[in-house]
Amino acid sequence: MPLFQSVIEYVAGVDEAGRGPLAGPVFAAAVILDPAKPIEGLMDSKKLSSKKREALANEIRAHALAWCVAHASTAEIDRINILQATLLAMRRAVHGLALRPDQVIIDGRSIPQGLGVDAIAAVKADQQYASVSAASILAKTSRDEWCMALDKEYPDYGFAQHKGYGTALHMQRLAEFGPCAEHRRSFAPIQRLLQRQDEV
Repeated sequence: MPLFQSVIEYVAGVDEAGRGPLAGPVFAAAVILDPAKPIEGLMDSKKLSSKKREALANEIRAHALAWCVAHASTAEIDRINILQATLLAMRRAVHGLALRPDQVIIDGRSIPQGLGVDAIAAVKADQQYASVSAASILAKTSRDEWCMALDKEYPDYGFAQHKGYGTALHMQRLAEFGPCAEHRRSFAPIQRLLQRQDEV
């Protein structure tokens, strides 16, 4: 029998938002929930309405033991690729927590290097662990807020509607106005558009 048993007290859930869009940073959040203050309705952010996500995000910020939202910029995405930028944002979120977690649970297949704590990665963790669901919600609402601000800076592109994803509206506006400073030059649709512009 061991003389002591390791106790996992603080578990941080980690998730990202914004890997797929053609523009803007990728966001990541890390959340350590308070078992004494459970939050009802936590689930994968993609399954929630915008209104419900916002309400839950406010609850998470108010009642979690610790939370942090971080991002990797568009320039970082173009420089190191979207996967590495996502892992960078996740590492920044974990390191930004006011409490040091004993374990980190990450939604996905990859674990960022340099976390400094025990970590596991699980596909669809945001559907299995409340803390990861909470992180999913904070990452998604934070990125949506960023896109709403970007819409005011670049009103021609419709960022408030499509949030940077390659919708028909977004592609139409890209063809009309060309990429703005926040479009990801390393993504194939933007590369093709720039090539066509060079050929004209």
